[in-house]
Amino acid sequence: MKLLSVNVGRPRPNPWKGKQGTGGRTGIDKRPVEGPVAVAAPVHEGTGEVGLAGDRAYDVAHHGGADQAVYAYAREDLDGWQRELGVPLANGAFGENLTTCGIDVNGAVIGERWRVGAEVVLEVSCPRLPCATFQGWMGRNGWNREFTRAGLPGAYLRVITPGEIRAGDPVVVVHRPAHGVSVGHTFRAVMTEAKLLPSLLDVAELPENVRELARKRIEGGKAGAGG
Repeated sequence: MKLLSVNVGRPRPNPWKGKQGTGGRTGIDKRPVEGPVAVAAPVHEGTGEVGLAGDRAYDVAHHGGADQAVYAYAREDLDGWQRELGVPLANGAFGENLTTCGIDVNGAVIGERWRVGAEVVLEVSCPRLPCATFQGWMGRNGWNREFTRAGLPGAYLRVITPGEIRAGDPVVVVHRPAHGVSVGHTFRAVMTEAKLLPSLLDVAELPENVRELARKRIEGGKAGAGG
């Protein structure tokens, strides 16, 4: 298991922002970089800070911060999308910071910890959810529906131990919680299979906003059933 590339965003105009306030720019255009990249936990929430030096988020209401410090996507899944879409997809094409090889990113358990290289430790926090910018970037009508149906969202990670990473670094799973709730399971619960929502409530490693969303939807479903 290793990193194929470490990708950092190049700011560009965001004509796809819709109702989301992004300051008119997006960092979804991630490109591989050479050499070591510093990784550290974002200090200030809601400012666009992310985990990789030289990168940032512009839609600060929905991206960035400690729970979305780093985004990982598997090269194997990008290859599957290449075949499905019939277009080449370079490392970073989905806006991921880490393009991985040999890692079941969507099968990773929430709270699972990865040691990357010699010193950095990252913790799986939640799946990526599709947005208007992602659909616009891909240039396909209905892209977000396709992405959701596939159930291959990739994973956001927190920074537990800072340091430097680079392409080619090994990735080792050093901790895996026993609850078994994976990135893919969480994505399906939130996006397509409401019956799975109760399984998220006791996963302490999930961001609080995800658990709160699950609680509200469960309560809303009970109210609808009662009506």
